[in-house]
Amino acid sequence: MKNSPSKTLVFCAILLIQLVVFRGWSQQISFTDLPVRGFAIAAPQKDGVDRFVKFMDDELAPRGVNVLVLRVDFNYAYESHPELRNEEVLSKSDVKKIVASASRHGIKLVPQINLLGHQSWASSLGNLLKEYPEFDETPHVAIPENYEWPNEDGLYCKSYCPLHPEVHGVVFDLVDEILTVFEADDFHAGMDEVFYIGDDQCPRCGGRDKAELFAGEVSKIRNHLKMQDKRLWIWGDRLIDGKTTGIGMWEASMNNTHRAIDMIPKDVVICDWHYERPDQTPVMFAMKGFDVISCSWRKPEVGVGQKEDMIRYRTHQTREMRERFKGVMLTVWSGADAFLDGFESYVHADDADGKEKMGEVEEPWVTFIRMFDEKTSK
Repeated sequence: MKNSPSKTLVFCAILLIQLVVFRGWSQQISFTDLPVRGFAIAAPQKDGVDRFVKFMDDELAPRGVNVLVLRVDFNYAYESHPELRNEEVLSKSDVKKIVASASRHGIKLVPQINLLGHQSWASSLGNLLKEYPEFDETPHVAIPENYEWPNEDGLYCKSYCPLHPEVHGVVFDLVDEILTVFEADDFHAGMDEVFYIGDDQCPRCGGRDKAELFAGEVSKIRNHLKMQDKRLWIWGDRLIDGKTTGIGMWEASMNNTHRAIDMIPKDVVICDWHYERPDQTPVMFAMKGFDVISCSWRKPEVGVGQKEDMIRYRTHQTREMRERFKGVMLTVWSGADAFLDGFESYVHADDADGKEKMGEVEEPWVTFIRMFDEKTSK
């Protein structure tokens, strides 16, 4: 007995719906579908605010950047601890210019203050340990007057002691103040390249498990933010096993902090930076239950590779996993003016040959152009 035309049409409609639903699990997405298309850079100096706001208006927003991480550190006129200010700092009105631009374009602002690690740099001691030397995890490790790479232990940045009873009273004052002035719901605590932790000579941390110390500090900061309905972001390198992966001591951990990945709250956002290769560690973070953002720097091929990987992750994963792959972020490790100088020289190159030669240079502005201008391959 033959099917009636109406039954055939119903059957075809059902089959079409099933095919659409099935294909929906593997539907190719575009770069603009990524929830996070980020840019991380040092907050501008006071005399560079207007130039930076113009860059936000004219370059970041038209390219679809929707997250801006600004390393503020001590470059703000803190009222809670004026002793920690740099000499020339952003005022509240300066910050509000940045906030206004972000609001115009729907850009999420995520201010950053380096917590735990990066309390010194080469021959320079950071403001926190200058003013509060008792917070130093390793007071016996001297800052060389004439710094040469590497120093005696091959490292370069001090940490504060996470168990000092007074350190969080100070740093949380800064965190709260910077969140308020930036009108931000998220805070980036840095926490990368923490080499000095659990030092044997520290009267509080000596002999303690380094993973537990790191996890305890992440959790303490997260809990402080959670009480205000704010969210913590950190760099991910200390949570990767540098030996097992072969990634090493910079982009991963060789001092056993990696086990902290199983000890910290899952609502911490992981900024997973890799600058030499687009390593596939975002999959590990997502499988552990974390939201993860892939971060690049100077090498354009790495940034483009991470972008294509993130699109692929969100295309070919389960619904649960897909939502944890948040997107990509370009990181810039110079001052804002230095980046803008390079970027403007590149985009305003007089001829195609000159621009092509400049494009062969590994610089963050070239990566920025390639990541945010280049059409993603399908």
